[in-house]
Amino acid sequence: MTLSVAFFCILVKMPRVKGAQAGRPSSAKRRLAEHFAAGEIITDMAKKEWKLGSPIGQGGFGCIYLADRNSSKSVGSDAPCVVKVEPSDNGPLFTELKFYQRAAKPEQIQKWIRTHKLKYLGVPKYWGSGLHDKNGKSYRFMIMDRFGSDLQKIYEANAKRFSRKTVLQLSLRILDVLEYIHEHEYVHGDIKASNLLLSHKNPDQVYLVDYGLAYRYCPEGIHKEYKEDPKRCHDGTIEFTSIDAHNGVAPSRRGDLEILGYCMIQWLSGRLPWEDNLKDPNYVRDSKIRYREDIAGLMDKCFPEKNKPDELAQYMETVRLLGYAEKPLYQKLRDALLQGLRAIGSRDDGRLDLGLVENGGPRARTATKKRKTGIESTESSVEDMECSDAQTEEATQTRSKTRKRVQK
Repeated sequence: MTLSVAFFCILVKMPRVKGAQAGRPSSAKRRLAEHFAAGEIITDMAKKEWKLGSPIGQGGFGCIYLADRNSSKSVGSDAPCVVKVEPSDNGPLFTELKFYQRAAKPEQIQKWIRTHKLKYLGVPKYWGSGLHDKNGKSYRFMIMDRFGSDLQKIYEANAKRFSRKTVLQLSLRILDVLEYIHEHEYVHGDIKASNLLLSHKNPDQVYLVDYGLAYRYCPEGIHKEYKEDPKRCHDGTIEFTSIDAHNGVAPSRRGDLEILGYCMIQWLSGRLPWEDNLKDPNYVRDSKIRYREDIAGLMDKCFPEKNKPDELAQYMETVRLLGYAEKPLYQKLRDALLQGLRAIGSRDDGRLDLGLVENGGPRARTATKKRKTGIESTESSVEDMECSDAQTEEATQTRSKTRKRVQK
């Protein structure tokens, strides 16, 4: 996937692939969205009116526009929201919409922030959705927060390294997100740098996106059973996906935490041991299984120097011991990461220190001016935003094919 498709405003994104991907639906089977003019008014299910601004992205089946609450003013480049519009008989938006309606209403997120005494929670807020008729055709739309750059770009610009403090700070905030979505019956299943977006209001805030293929692992409080399905083997982004997913088992809480562990190791070391042969998913799976039983060996392989990040080994060991349906002790995992911060003479100060590298050194961070608005907003550069044709609820049975990052 090109960098221009790294941002998906409604947070359903295509996985990045290195080669041809089998099993994707033909674009001929779905209608493309027509262009909406700036200033068009749409009304959501709560009867709130929204005004569209300039288009900032177009994918296979939908378009993305800047958006703001309807007023006499035109929607400017500093608009706090984005809206994705797609023909209502298409499906990519439908799946994600269900997640946001169940788990991402602003009042739900704010209540969690208050009760858990957080400064923020990196779950994008859902502001509205509905159907809109234009020229005799029906379109589905959803309004979301607007975001900035994804971490993959920043990671690559930093020579594929994040500092130990940055990795630990990022992971503490991602753990906050995972605990929240897990408690709302969902798992993410595809945590990676390109699915982590920054807020423009605060460059120290990171948001986990792409819930178009999130899995409801515990509907109505009943956990899905462990069951291996050969048709779903290796589902996810191959270098990060969990051992369960490699075996065709439905995503679970321990899988999300395992994926985050692999991300932390890659962000800090620059490379995972199995990245030399991603074309062979069985090799990747077997490597992960081998290192799961030899976490010390994994640390030696990735961090040959003497000063090893013991907190990552402790984190991976805790995750290794989790049962498939077991509820994780999130605070125990946080405590391990906090111990890592203390080991380097730091603390959880909320700063990500993601300054890009220039001439071998970090670029100075610049303050971002906040825009006063009733809606928490974030910014994304126009060139980073593009909608995608991620697989939909109608294609649940082919879900694993749409998420594999395996060259055929």
